[in-house]
Amino acid sequence: MIILPAIDIKDRKCVRLLKGDFSTVHKVAENYMETARDFEKAGASWIHMVDLDGAKEGKPVNSDIYLDVAENTNLKVELGGGIRSLDTVEYYVSNGIARVILGSAALKNPQLVIDAVKEYGKKIAVGIDAKNGIVASEGWVESSEVDYITLSLEMIRAGVKNIIFTDISKDGTLSGVNTEQLSALKATAGDNCGITASGGVYDINDIIICKKMGLYGAICGKSIYTGSLDLAEAVRYAKEGI
Repeated sequence: MIILPAIDIKDRKCVRLLKGDFSTVHKVAENYMETARDFEKAGASWIHMVDLDGAKEGKPVNSDIYLDVAENTNLKVELGGGIRSLDTVEYYVSNGIARVILGSAALKNPQLVIDAVKEYGKKIAVGIDAKNGIVASEGWVESSEVDYITLSLEMIRAGVKNIIFTDISKDGTLSGVNTEQLSALKATAGDNCGITASGGVYDINDIIICKKMGLYGAICGKSIYTGSLDLAEAVRYAKEGI
């Protein structure tokens, strides 16, 4: 399993939100590059980055920041937020982003996912964000009537090999991962698609739970910034199981 420490960017600042609510935005770090390099020193090989401005506006906003991290660290950058076209996917992949996350597009433009997967394979992940099991989109400000399992099955049939599942009600709460929904999703996906947990990670026990479930990865944000999770310990356990 891999650990993906997270940096969310809004107004060019490193921030976190509570349950995806933009009114709760607060700065968690002074400098994105220093933060990324600290993650690298702790042993992380991946970093999860989100363009929150892009997610709201439906287009890339802070692209230079993500490309800077990709170019000037050894971290593999997984990036989401505002990616709504194949041209944007191409731009990011061709400029060093290791994996691009399609979120709202999966719900509103599944053909884009099909085309992107056909072209870029495992460099494409789908982010499925849900509240009470119902998928939300557009930076979580819009709700749908689609169940997260239903959308996941559609994405797996489209050839997606990596699904990032966020329980919005747990995001930024440090209240533990949603084991029930993650287990159901893992059972649905089987060996056809890797599942990454996002939202609610508090401490090493959540990492242990995710690893025992056989998940592909776990995204850790607030837990690292508050110190409830030691990133180096999490990376070590995820890799070696000790």
